[in-house]
Amino acid sequence: MFEIIKSIIFGIVEGITEWLPISSTGHMILLDEFIKLDVSDEFYEMFQVVIQLGAILAVVIIFWNNIWPLKKEKEKIKIDKNIIDLWLKIIIACVPAAIVGLLFDDIFTKLFYNPVCVAIALIVFGIAFIIIENKNKGKKSKINSLAEITYNTAILIGIFQLIAAIFPGTSRSGATIVGALLLGVSRTVAAEFTFFLAIPVMFGASLLKIVKFGFDFTSSEITILLVGMITAFITSMFIIKFLMNFVKKHDFKVFGYYRIILGLLVLIILL
Repeated sequence: MFEIIKSIIFGIVEGITEWLPISSTGHMILLDEFIKLDVSDEFYEMFQVVIQLGAILAVVIIFWNNIWPLKKEKEKIKIDKNIIDLWLKIIIACVPAAIVGLLFDDIFTKLFYNPVCVAIALIVFGIAFIIIENKNKGKKSKINSLAEITYNTAILIGIFQLIAAIFPGTSRSGATIVGALLLGVSRTVAAEFTFFLAIPVMFGASLLKIVKFGFDFTSSEITILLVGMITAFITSMFIIKFLMNFVKKHDFKVFGYYRIILGLLVLIILL
């Protein structure tokens, strides 16, 4: 029963931090320092990735009309070419992280998945958020809709996503939003594109981890995984809507300050 409660806590943290630009992987690593799941190392490595499937399901449900290309019009099914175009940009943006992830996932996990690297990444990208938002203050965004994102812009955003694939604590959403803002994308569009990028990235990463772990789950492991995913899904439904409303009125500097404070606290605790 106690492990179920722990799984719920992990699910809540995942659901909150996956979409806010404060690093879900970083928070999961830090949470593991204080709350240990009574599972094997192999299962936990898989768990902290696959739990993200619950979070991504929330995106699919909330933005279904924006990402599903088949539309019914006057009893006929038509293909929305704009959504097909969007998916091509999403896939292109995911290529850099997918290639590097497949080739070097184990190496990066051993080198960088530790509290010190997480703390440094939290601080560095926290500073980046503040600098970029100050630089953009008063300026009009060049790209104010998903349709205005070009293939070149999508590739560049994908390269920023690659940074998060290498360094935990960077935040996948944080890296892509920072990249998008630098390229002149509005906050709202940057957040939406980041959500959509997460769909193939998380499904791919989860599938890779499940295949590596194997399908020989115990009943307790299945329960822990499902509880974590369901909790992450429910939490994400609220957080995604919160963030979309938040960015319409506020900038991302508050997340930058949070990252810096958290990173410093981690370093102080470690020292």
